[in-house]
Amino acid sequence: MNDSPTPSHIERAYALARERYAALGVDTEAALERLAQVSISLHCWQGDDVGGFENPDAALGGGLAVTGNYPGKPRNADELRQDLDKAYSLIPGRHRLNLHAIYAETGGRRVERTDLQPEHFARWVDWAKANGHGLDFNPTCFAHPLAASGFTLASYDERIRQFWIDHCIVCRRIGAYFGRELGTPCITNIWIPDGYKDTPADRLTPRLLLRDSLDRILAEKLDPAHNRDAVEGKLFGIGAESYTVGSHEFYLGYALTRGVMLCLDSGHFHPTETIADKLSAVLTYLDEVLLHVSRGVRWDSDHVVTLNDELQAIMQEVVRGGFLERVHIGLDFFDASINRVAAWVIGARNALRGLLMALLEPIETLRAYERRGDYTARLALQEEIRGLPFGAVWDAYCLRQGVPVGMAFLDEIKAYEATVLAQRG
Repeated sequence: MNDSPTPSHIERAYALARERYAALGVDTEAALERLAQVSISLHCWQGDDVGGFENPDAALGGGLAVTGNYPGKPRNADELRQDLDKAYSLIPGRHRLNLHAIYAETGGRRVERTDLQPEHFARWVDWAKANGHGLDFNPTCFAHPLAASGFTLASYDERIRQFWIDHCIVCRRIGAYFGRELGTPCITNIWIPDGYKDTPADRLTPRLLLRDSLDRILAEKLDPAHNRDAVEGKLFGIGAESYTVGSHEFYLGYALTRGVMLCLDSGHFHPTETIADKLSAVLTYLDEVLLHVSRGVRWDSDHVVTLNDELQAIMQEVVRGGFLERVHIGLDFFDASINRVAAWVIGARNALRGLLMALLEPIETLRAYERRGDYTARLALQEEIRGLPFGAVWDAYCLRQGVPVGMAFLDEIKAYEATVLAQRG
């Protein structure tokens, strides 16, 4: 399958592309240098269908579902890290990992989620240190008997609510441990599935309970150099179609009043609603946001990220607004119908390609047209740049970063599948 161009062909094509972009005032070298500084947080749960190691056969619940049964699923943390190593080797740049609490390594012992300690993630930290990865973290408020009612931090049952409060508290401390050990802040993101399938009689009280729970979780002040807190809203999910306690509006208000980070997930809104427009709106008031890049198809189905119009619009907004230092980008999807390593690689490479396309825009020229009211020229230039040789710049970036160019990455994945994944049974 590998019919990729030679390095000399790639460099010649890049030289021509560089001239084309320079004619519009775009410095491709500056764009590549800036892209190399971006770290995307890959999500560990794509690698094993959100299984984790607490009870890999437990039902997910919380409106979550993974379809497919592609062979080669990792059976333990070492195999998951092995797959991650392969994925990172095929993605240009240096990137992070986003962990869920159910990926603790407890030596085969049952450890309740409220009792998790940094020691249960020590091997993840050792691996991250050895490979230059930062770590991010998430409490796991699903796939547990005390989440079976569909309510966690907003539960009317104080015993249930306290359990999840305690779980989130220990997760924040684990996040701070990651930050101290790795020298880069961990973003600890809280998402809960709480909601009703049918129309509720009382929409307010669960939200008051959730606000109280979050206040109790965040009462302990942690060094922001080690741990940063985020809250993630959602429109609806399976089993919570009519009412979600932690809606976008709820968490936006909470983030604004409590000084925490807001997480915008591109799959957590109405299918016709894009988050591109929301970025400048919320960043007018918030210092930073967490961005989860996914691809919803009809509902929050978390498909592998493709280089579609929505992704390009999101990345354009990140770059055009000068938000690269204020937006923390992570991936969030899970597909077991295709090779899981390939899903990581395709999604991450597309996210980076979307960013590069945005970095290659002649943004100052576009702004100048807009400010003087020449919308005709603005539209003409926006359409013209779609035909510029972006692919040649991307190929040069991959070559310089030492990762496969074009479809060559799939050859490596196919070889890995034959020699590693197929042996797992």
